[in-house]
Amino acid sequence: MAAYAEGVPCWVDAMLPDLAAGRRFYGELFGWTFAEGTAGYRPYTWARLDGKDVAALVPKSDGRMPIVWNVYLATEDAAAATTRIREAGGRVIVAPRWIDDLGVMATAADPGGAVFGLWQTGSHPGFARRDVPGSYGWTEVHTREPRVVDAFYRTVFGYEAAAEGSGEKRPADLLLWSPRGEPADPDHAVAARVVIGEGPPAELPAHFLTYFVVADCDHVSRTAQRLGGRVLNGPEDTPYGRFAVLADNQGAVFAVIDTSREGSGARENRAGRD
Repeated sequence: MAAYAEGVPCWVDAMLPDLAAGRRFYGELFGWTFAEGTAGYRPYTWARLDGKDVAALVPKSDGRMPIVWNVYLATEDAAAATTRIREAGGRVIVAPRWIDDLGVMATAADPGGAVFGLWQTGSHPGFARRDVPGSYGWTEVHTREPRVVDAFYRTVFGYEAAAEGSGEKRPADLLLWSPRGEPADPDHAVAARVVIGEGPPAELPAHFLTYFVVADCDHVSRTAQRLGGRVLNGPEDTPYGRFAVLADNQGAVFAVIDTSREGSGARENRAGRD
């Protein structure tokens, strides 16, 4: 039995060229401590908050690979999930494989090109802590092909969808996803789809954006800059909290959100929009 329901984000890791630099950056930014280990054939640095696993840092061994935060969606059967991905028009990049006794991992891309991971639980269930400052809070896929992407995730994971900003002739700007069988509303949403508008450059690819919860968005943004990172967007207020999009000192993009400043009626793990 999976620790997380089908399609629920259950883990994140950052693929970085310099793990020591990553430990210095995120250790000060989020208060993480680190434990060295392996996952399959490669080193794997576990990031911990108060002794509990919250994320990981992975060495980027191939120069062609992106510097990026990866998000993993839970599945009870990775092989069956990859079959659904292919049948729904997606692409399987890395076929399911056991990573030691930790679990089964696969990597895929949706029809719009956004890359995500699958995780079938073994000894590693996923986040041991989340939705508190210094830990994971939210993810959303940013795409230019909302109609086909909406159909893809509904087919693969059975998401129930609640729309915001919809019109008669265009898809919703923001679509909230709840797990199969859960109410389609903000209180049960676990992820979202966001339309990439006209502002970002055309070369910006479809992607998943990972949010980490923080106690003070402005302070964390300033700290990221001091540590060699960049502020790409914000900080700004939304009904879900005050957020900013940042890049770390190696270029991996992520977001931070202070959910204590959210509007009424939203859950603490809701996130803002671009």
